Amino acid sequence: MTNIDSIIKIRKKLHQNPELSGNEKLTSKNIFDIISRFNPSEIIRDIAGYGIAFVFDSSTPGRCVLLRCELDALPINEENDFEYKSKNQNCSHSCGHDGHMAIMVGLASQIQKKPPFSGKIILFFQPSEETGKGAKLAIKDNKLENLKPDFVFALHNIPKYEKNKIIIREGTFTCASKGMIIKLLGKTSHAAEPEKGINPALATSRIIEELISLSTNKETAMNFTLITIVHVLLGEIAFGTSAGYAEIRATFRASENEDLDLLWKFAEKQIFEIAYAENLKVEISGTEYFPAIENDNHANEYILNAAIENNFEIQMELEPFRWSEDFAQLTNRYKGAMFGMGAGTNCRNLHDSKYDFPDDIIESGIKMFSSIYQQILANSKFI
Repeated sequence: MTNIDSIIKIRKKLHQNPELSGNEKLTSKNIFDIISRFNPSEIIRDIAGYGIAFVFDSSTPGRCVLLRCELDALPINEENDFEYKSKNQNCSHSCGHDGHMAIMVGLASQIQKKPPFSGKIILFFQPSEETGKGAKLAIKDNKLENLKPDFVFALHNIPKYEKNKIIIREGTFTCASKGMIIKLLGKTSHAAEPEKGINPALATSRIIEELISLSTNKETAMNFTLITIVHVLLGEIAFGTSAGYAEIRATFRASENEDLDLLWKFAEKQIFEIAYAENLKVEISGTEYFPAIENDNHANEYILNAAIENNFEIQMELEPFRWSEDFAQLTNRYKGAMFGMGAGTNCRNLHDSKYDFPDDIIESGIKMFSSIYQQILANSKFI
């Protein structure tokens, strides 16, 4: 069995040196230095930026299984006080990507000791997950496409679930989301003569109210939808000036990709109508798009069998998780699935400034991935 103590040390080193999306240079180098020792058949670097793939090829025809984890951290200032807390201001592994990488390191160690008997295994360390750019760019990158994976898998730790519980969801695993940027362009004037300008304050208020109400309006979608206002800007801090510009940023979320599109179009219509009524020009743009993860039924069967084989408690989730994950770009391209692993009922929520990945689920993650790929490589006739 893998030396878990050494893997935990690696996890803590990764935790202490987080890097934001698109800037994972040191993280990628550290992973390269570590996994190179396990003698992969091929190492492919600079995928979608600092992404890196380690190929363990049996040299015997068979299935190709890609297992993916994330390199990047979040722009959150860590508030923990343990020895290995983040060294970088306003940057921390508050989503557990350090733990996901540690699981892959442990898996690579096991693969070296017991190489695949057919086909090949790819361990893919993906950049820029948090911004929704990494997986999309990786798909466009021929370095990954040329590997032609038959199946792709990923896990995510889930706080508030019992440790090591395996969470499986048929169909949509995580919701689709997209950020909307609304710019309202009016005209400034003296604050004593607001009638000589066009102040977007009232339109801003009406748009915010309309967006919030759309979340529960079942005329726009039958399934789960949510719009969250994340930032509002109106004019400048100048008491002598009536504002002439406003900006609203909101995150749109839906359990189905089609519902997200429908919600977006409905919101656009309402925004343009409000802006027109207030004699304002309006610009609307989108950012950080994450499709919904749609789990493949066959891939889910492998996850379920792996959980049973390792005697892990299983929970079949009834609803999709509200958060988003750009692994959806990979499951849109290849057969695959994501599953959850309980991080503990007392674990801080994801993106909490005091979150820390629970080291005692690392070994379970290794066992799950190991059982999944061994099933697939043993069942070469399965399509």
